Amino acid sequence: MKTLNLHCDYIKFKALKRALKSIEEIAPNQIMEGESKECLIVMIAIEKGDSESTIPEIVHSIKKITSDVKTENVVIYPYAHLSSNLSSPESAIIILNKIREELSPLNVIQAPFGYYKTFEIKVKGHPLSELSREFKTKEEVKDISDKQIANLLRTISKSKLDTSKLAENDHRIIGNKMNLWSFNNMAPGMVFWHPKGLHIKNKLIDFWRELHRNAKYQEISTPQVMDKKLWELSGHWSKYGENNFRTEYEKRDFLVKPMNCPGGMLVYKTSPKTYKDLPLRVGEIGIVHRVELSGTLGGLFRLIQFTQDDAHIFCTEEQLENEVTKIIELINKIFNQFNLKFDHVELSTRPEKRVGDEKVWDLTEKILEKILKKSKMKYTINEGDGAFYGPKIDFHLKDSLNRTWQCSTIQLDMALPERFDLSYQDKDGLLKKPIMLHRVIYGSLERFIGIITEHFNGKFPLWISPNQIKIMTLNDNAKKYAQEIYKDLFSAGLEVELNDKSESMGKKVREAQIQRFNYLVVLGEKEKIERKIAVKKWGSKEITTMTLEEFKNKIKKEIVQKQL
Repeated sequence: MKTLNLHCDYIKFKALKRALKSIEEIAPNQIMEGESKECLIVMIAIEKGDSESTIPEIVHSIKKITSDVKTENVVIYPYAHLSSNLSSPESAIIILNKIREELSPLNVIQAPFGYYKTFEIKVKGHPLSELSREFKTKEEVKDISDKQIANLLRTISKSKLDTSKLAENDHRIIGNKMNLWSFNNMAPGMVFWHPKGLHIKNKLIDFWRELHRNAKYQEISTPQVMDKKLWELSGHWSKYGENNFRTEYEKRDFLVKPMNCPGGMLVYKTSPKTYKDLPLRVGEIGIVHRVELSGTLGGLFRLIQFTQDDAHIFCTEEQLENEVTKIIELINKIFNQFNLKFDHVELSTRPEKRVGDEKVWDLTEKILEKILKKSKMKYTINEGDGAFYGPKIDFHLKDSLNRTWQCSTIQLDMALPERFDLSYQDKDGLLKKPIMLHRVIYGSLERFIGIITEHFNGKFPLWISPNQIKIMTLNDNAKKYAQEIYKDLFSAGLEVELNDKSESMGKKVREAQIQRFNYLVVLGEKEKIERKIAVKKWGSKEITTMTLEEFKNKIKKEIVQKQL
């Protein structure tokens, strides 16, 4: 059973037509139209295997949320899009009706089940206004039979991609054709990186590390699973605990980390700091997990498990402006490298519910706006949409399909240094709280890879390409020479493949073009005799004959310069 709980100013709904032919027999006398104000909307999908034993848990969850958001109005809204594993209509109706009954004495409206509906809502903008939940019926674990093993093997082998509604340059189609990555229902919202896809990811991480080392960042790595106490201290357990993956160890509650920040706070606290240590720039390429409803997942763009290029900068008020300016320079450097342009930049200011001193809010908002003006970036003010712990700058990128994505962000945090009692000793020997900046540049590394895959249509720049060189033979007489060339290029650290099969050159070229190789090297009797190679660059009709050393020098120069 899955729910999406929305705290709203209002909802209006109306049934348009039957989605199930027999719905009037299964569930007669349903409310076809209704509205509610200042309410909690519980969008719900009843799944296969759900039973009435789960009802007390979901009722308790709904009542707790209504108490937290201070409303007594509830709308039960059947919403099949939350799951692809729905129960029978008969079972769903029984469970929905009992949930409604058990929610007494709350004011409950139940939208119709089994109908196509139109609805209008206005969701409130606060941390508890959008919460997803999942409830499971407990099952007894039993050994499985040989027949069940065979069925399971068939199930885990199903990973067919439905391309009917995808654009031609969709990263899922390109990834499949180029053998970069795959997805499987055995790990929803998680990527199976194939060798060539992992090559791209690793090259982007290498690039990130190179730039951050030059910018005087230190890199850390923190554990994937950490004790509940840490997340209670950071505030994530009470606010978002049920939206994350929990586990237990020796009767202690743990959380699979949804973000890297709290671990970074523990690293900071391992040793005393003075003003001489600041600014302290600490980065982490960290894997995080966040619960997402299956219906919202979409290739590399929306995942449960993803990699964030987090960094935390600890500095003084006097250093803040310079540090934010340097972050923006680093953001521009990385995105310009891929010829990616920002659609818009937002400065989000203090929300109604916030922590921190008003004077600090005044100072930091003015500094962030001053920096944006100095950098001559076009930006808009997003009033009241800052994080509860500080103002932020969000960078929105427009992709090749005209969708916008928030990638980079710079957030000032007034909460974590206070909650974790972070401090440094100033010039006078007094303990002070550091100013703390959160920032990501790629954002989600997986999403960034999806964006550039579509941006380049799979024709990756040579320096990150997993398919740099394809060697092809014109005839069998050139096989030995081709193998010699292949070994030389492979030893030089290049991504090179050899096709010396006895096939037509047309077929070899077509296969290489599907794989988007940057360079095609053709070898025949003439090249063998002259000890040269014939080279054709992707997108060019010109074939150039040169020595192997000339080609290697050309390739290495293009890689070092990171040419597009």
